[in-house]
Amino acid sequence: MESITKTLKISFYTQKGGVGKSTMTTLMASVLHYRLGFNVVVMDCDFPQYSLMGMRERDKKTIMENDYHKKAAMKQFHSINKKAYPVFKCKAETALDQASEYVSQSAVKPDIIFFDLPGTANTKGVLTTLKAMHYIFSPMTADRLVVESTLGFTKAFLGLPQTDNGNTEQEIWLFWNQVDGREKTGLYDAYESVINGINLPIMETKIMDSKRFRKETDGTESYVFRSSLLPAEMPLLKATRMDLFVNEFLKITHL
Repeated sequence: MESITKTLKISFYTQKGGVGKSTMTTLMASVLHYRLGFNVVVMDCDFPQYSLMGMRERDKKTIMENDYHKKAAMKQFHSINKKAYPVFKCKAETALDQASEYVSQSAVKPDIIFFDLPGTANTKGVLTTLKAMHYIFSPMTADRLVVESTLGFTKAFLGLPQTDNGNTEQEIWLFWNQVDGREKTGLYDAYESVINGINLPIMETKIMDSKRFRKETDGTESYVFRSSLLPAEMPLLKATRMDLFVNEFLKITHL
């Protein structure tokens, strides 16, 4: 395992839309950077919508216009005394070069760079960039099409030849996202027995569904959850089990 003096490249990736890769990228980047003291960079390669770049712009506006969030931002700045993590817009095929250039010129070396990539795997540069990741975390929901698609893609991806920038020690971890507490646990057990049968690791923590995953911090709410400028508040992390997910993520990545 590479030491943390080397910047970790990580992607929450799935080729299925709507299962939370961009949301997870933002939540994790914000908790790690603002609450746990890591230095984080986000490469938004999700052309053409660039959803994380758009979120950053909306977050700036919200903080300026909402007293609750403005106070939270001021308090955070004074307590951790560091800037917001940068979000860079790029294309998948240039993401690795741009990230490398940033690291070489940065006074503070990032601990982690998150790459938010387009879900369409045949988009130029997506597979090459994914092959260079130290870790890929793939969110799944308990939907047969999502599970079959994720497993099919992961097996095919693992079978691809190594690239020049490829990481031979790469780890891919699956995890359950948007779990409805009313769903039968037997459903997950059945899926997991299939996943174990093909030797793919799956995280223990299941992230519970919440309407907050679909709602950005905005001017009407007095809480913080999905924001690129502030970390999610602890009661909300606990309610969704994101706090347990963060701990497991840190163990897997040796951070």
